[in-house]
Amino acid sequence: MYQILTDSECDLPIETLQAGNVDAISFHIKIDDQELVNDFGKSYDINEFYKRIKAGALPQTTQVNVGEYVEFFEPYVEKKIPIVYLGFSSGLSGSLSSAKQAREILLESYPEADIRIVDTLAASGGEGLLVLNAIKLQNSGFSLDELTAWFDNNKQRLQSWFTVDDLNHLYHGGRISRTSAALGTLLQVKPILDVDPDGKLRMVSKTRTRKKSLFELANKIVDAMQDDKDQPVIITTSGDYEAAEVVKKQIISKISKADIKIHSIGMTISSHTGFGCVAAFAIGKENRN
Repeated sequence: MYQILTDSECDLPIETLQAGNVDAISFHIKIDDQELVNDFGKSYDINEFYKRIKAGALPQTTQVNVGEYVEFFEPYVEKKIPIVYLGFSSGLSGSLSSAKQAREILLESYPEADIRIVDTLAASGGEGLLVLNAIKLQNSGFSLDELTAWFDNNKQRLQSWFTVDDLNHLYHGGRISRTSAALGTLLQVKPILDVDPDGKLRMVSKTRTRKKSLFELANKIVDAMQDDKDQPVIITTSGDYEAAEVVKKQIISKISKADIKIHSIGMTISSHTGFGCVAAFAIGKENRN
């Protein structure tokens, strides 16, 4: 048997990870000189965090360092348990590089260790959806080799769609210019973003109202589901649960039996999206391009 590992950026409920026997490492956030741990709400109320960013707080995020990954991996390595770490996109964070460095350090002391590092090229519920697939495949009897091969062949099929209600956080995160943020806010422009094949966030289109942006998210997911309408779908939001329900209802209006879960976006990602981000994720037939 092998151990599936991930990180807090999968935005799955801790109960889901525990039920699937998945362990996760936490990212860190600093807000108003307060250090927080993105530990699935165990030490901090996520809705309180949303209130703070809605009020204008601009948190700083910190990637997981090499030493933390060594401490995270080593208990399994010591017990000679093979591990596979399903990590936050390398296109959005340098943490995956730290995980790879930790792997090399551990192999010096444990040369027989089996440590797999998988770049999910995903974030939030997209990473979470891939973790759910890993749990399902492990439970169905997939070997570690078969599981990593599945990721090699299928992770690019993940469709990730985002819209934000606060352009200022995209500006502060370097995603758009100050002028675009100011003009977009004035004109009530709502961007539609996705995650490209390199795991980086990119702007795909713009709409003029919040409602249109939510409907476009739903339509993108409906398109992705056409070849597998029974698949699970994840919607995540940084505090605007009403908007997330709009997306869910719109999907169900077209695919009545859609299996949809709504989860909160963790502190790390919501630090960059601001309050009111809504994202939707499904596995499509074709690779993203």
